Amino acid sequence: MSKETNVSMDVLENQSSLLDSESDSSGLQERAVWGRKIEYLLSLFGYSVGLGNIWRFPYLCMRNGGGAFLIPFFILLIFCGVPLYFLEVSLGQFTGKSPVIVWSISPLFKGLGWLMMTISFVVAWYYNTVIAWVIYYFVHAFFPKIPWSTCDNWWNTDHCIVSHKDRLTLNKTAVNQNLTGLLFNETDASYQYNSTHDNHSLTYNTAAHEFWQFNVLRRSEGIEHPGSVQWHLVLVLFASWVLTFCCLIKGVRSVGKVVYVTVIFPYILLTVILIRGLTLDGAIDGIIFYLKPDFAKVFNFQVWMEAGMQVFFSLGPAWGGLITMSSYNRFNNKCMKDAWYGTLADGLTSFYAGFVVFSILGFMAKDAGLTMEEISKSASGPGLVFVAYPEALTKLPMPHLWGVLFFLMLITVGVDSQFGMFETVSSGLADRFPKLLNSRKVLTTACLCVFLFVFGIPFTTNGGVYLFQLIDWYASSFCIMFGSFLECIIISWIYGAERYSRDIEMMIGRPIPILMRISWCVVTPIVMLTLFLGSVAIYEPPHSASYTYPDFAIGIGLFFAILPLLPIPIIMVSGLVHSEGTLWQRIKTLTRPDSSWGPNSKRHWQTYKVYDYRGGVVDRIRVNLLGNRHQ
Repeated sequence: MSKETNVSMDVLENQSSLLDSESDSSGLQERAVWGRKIEYLLSLFGYSVGLGNIWRFPYLCMRNGGGAFLIPFFILLIFCGVPLYFLEVSLGQFTGKSPVIVWSISPLFKGLGWLMMTISFVVAWYYNTVIAWVIYYFVHAFFPKIPWSTCDNWWNTDHCIVSHKDRLTLNKTAVNQNLTGLLFNETDASYQYNSTHDNHSLTYNTAAHEFWQFNVLRRSEGIEHPGSVQWHLVLVLFASWVLTFCCLIKGVRSVGKVVYVTVIFPYILLTVILIRGLTLDGAIDGIIFYLKPDFAKVFNFQVWMEAGMQVFFSLGPAWGGLITMSSYNRFNNKCMKDAWYGTLADGLTSFYAGFVVFSILGFMAKDAGLTMEEISKSASGPGLVFVAYPEALTKLPMPHLWGVLFFLMLITVGVDSQFGMFETVSSGLADRFPKLLNSRKVLTTACLCVFLFVFGIPFTTNGGVYLFQLIDWYASSFCIMFGSFLECIIISWIYGAERYSRDIEMMIGRPIPILMRISWCVVTPIVMLTLFLGSVAIYEPPHSASYTYPDFAIGIGLFFAILPLLPIPIIMVSGLVHSEGTLWQRIKTLTRPDSSWGPNSKRHWQTYKVYDYRGGVVDRIRVNLLGNRHQ
């Protein structure tokens, strides 16, 4: 044996002894795991498939070339969505840590974890308002007389009509003026709860529209007029948080059981509603309108922008949910297949939901004597599920049954998405303060639910809907694309795509395809940067046909747009200040993984840490010998 090898062996023994003594402080902690693989997959499906798949994708498809929109959508889904999705699920599984901790891979960018946690916190804060609205409809669907089917209720005005068909008979012009006034884009903003309407003799609203505006929201003239708390909304908001708490009370152990119902049940209900919709007169016209391709739109850059934004906002990268849920996986889980399953489930569900939506809209158009262009103006956003669909369901036999099934489906779809966001926040806090919170999971969940409920009460005021739109408009508009771009740069260029590929190969036993690495390094970062710059270029404040947000409200919105980004420079500067050496030495030190980075496997921890110590021949010998020693 050569002198060099003897020296290497001495170093090996010293290092291995050091690692043995530090094994207890390696950073590995006992972490809950999914009971079964299917529970994890269902949770991924539930997190990615949200209300936007039902109320936004069909409208985007119809507006951007029908069936031709599927070309850019699925190209971006496969070549950008899958790689980014796989990057996050593999990162969470490899480290077994939440987003707040996982960026120890490059401590200079630990703020990215706080960006993810902040986004999830803010969206979880206002997202349950939507679930609360759905619960309110769900309860009223049991009433003997469905309240959005008649005009003889206390909230109805003198200009209420039962359906679009009646509106057509009264004034065809009013249809064209008011069909889009469903949630925020009201044509006539002077409609208020308990106001007079003498100056609107030619304006008519359906019973479903008035139930939404004057019973559920009871909205004021604007965000500058918050009005009073509406206790009926406080009650259903409280119910939505109780439901969230019950489902998340034991973390992944309880979520893993709940998703059998909340994920599978919506697909059953969608299928049932689709079958019923296809039997209605006009359904085929609606589906043809939905799918009819306009291939000229494929060459429009704006169409690709909207397809890209739909892909990434729907899949949920940079929110932290994918990393969080994957951190509860077993170390050797084959997560590459999971990424394909998750992205395809999201894309195909969006496509499938379009048939459900437009079969009903085709029936509505036929029933009202309107064209699909006129009726489809209401086929986007909450107006679809809170006005257009409820009105259509009242025309079916057994409307109570269809109403209950439809809103129950929306509750389950909404709650699934909330699971991932809420767990990102709670697990992030537990990982950040393990000694204090790890043994108090139920208490942590309860405190978070109470906190978010109390701070969600402003959404239940008369002006709450304006606040909801403002926060929803800004909260994740810019930071999602920027966060996704940044994580690609950190993994692919700073840590190294080849190095990360070896980490994943250690975990799943197979190398990462070269196309996946190319996408991490080039394709996905370019697409995310393009989407980010494009969203900044086309930015405009939220608005409607008759309401303009005041400057102070725009300031609040911009604050929420910037808030998730603030931890990145703050933590970066803090790290540089507290490091030693020249500026370049500090940057080099902080871009290398710290001592807590490594595989979430006791069997691999020591060999991985030794291999990553310096690199070179000596380290390869150490790995081989330590591997033999532990066999």
